[in-house]
Amino acid sequence: MRNLTLRQLRSVQAIVRHRTIAAAARQLGLTAPAVTLQIKQLEDDVGLPLFTRTNDGMRLTAAGSAVLNAANAVETSLRALGDEVGAIKGVRSGTIRLGAVSTAKYFAPRLIAAFRQSFPDIEIKLTVGNRLAIIADLKEYHSDIALMGRPPVEFPVTATFFGDHPLVMIAPPDHPLATMRDISRERLLEETIIIREPGSGTRSSLEIFFAEYPGGLEAASAEMGSNETIKQAVMAGLGIAFISAHTIAFEVEMGRLVILDVADMPIRRKWYGVSRRERMTAPAEIAFMDFLVQRGARHLPLIDRLYPADSHGGAPEQLPAEERLLRP
Repeated sequence: MRNLTLRQLRSVQAIVRHRTIAAAARQLGLTAPAVTLQIKQLEDDVGLPLFTRTNDGMRLTAAGSAVLNAANAVETSLRALGDEVGAIKGVRSGTIRLGAVSTAKYFAPRLIAAFRQSFPDIEIKLTVGNRLAIIADLKEYHSDIALMGRPPVEFPVTATFFGDHPLVMIAPPDHPLATMRDISRERLLEETIIIREPGSGTRSSLEIFFAEYPGGLEAASAEMGSNETIKQAVMAGLGIAFISAHTIAFEVEMGRLVILDVADMPIRRKWYGVSRRERMTAPAEIAFMDFLVQRGARHLPLIDRLYPADSHGGAPEQLPAEERLLRP
């Protein structure tokens, strides 16, 4: 492996991106025979084929996937090195590829805007997707940092806590459950519960919540693929839903949704900034993670009460301590 070159690794990346040697060569500013030769030399060094030809173009073999991971890691390290050298020179700049699970899209732009007030020359490229897609981007070095509620365990990561993440059950204001207190799990299962797709962190939390009722959630649920669709469905009267409190601040304030008073809710999770443990961390990324720890919680959506208005009574100052955590 000591004979590997950056050109060879970048040829692998380009072929994966474009699926053909000709298209990869155009991106790299080389001829197709030159790219073919680089791949051939790399395969000779590895001792295994890196690609198979299919009707859909060039596809990675298992060995090719390993080489691609190494190429992505090298590319990331070189970019971090450039940022670090810039920092040594006194340049407060760089680029951060930030991934965010779909629930985090309700506050990620606010975080970015606040961060850039202090670091205007650091560019942040935001990608939003479901949990599985964001983990895949992090694993394949397409993202530098990911905002999520449950760090992956498939590969080594560093997870930095920056804020509470309450999960609640919601309903339209005229729903029979809206005026009830200490609603039981059994009573919830009598309703249609709208849930996210498999793999969603919110869905996993709800499945744990109903773990002592095998099959109960599946029998009572309807699946929808986004928080926005779920909120619209609840407002239309199609059911109740379990959702992040950070996604419903506006609708609760406007009186279009209410948070149900469910026994053992809200379920409290945490928000993390997650990065791969083994990669070199660029100065721009260090600055962003420091910002998350010191100021990230201030930019999470706020809800004055996590229960209906007359649930506990009294002024906001008299609310339970766990609710006051959501207030500035």
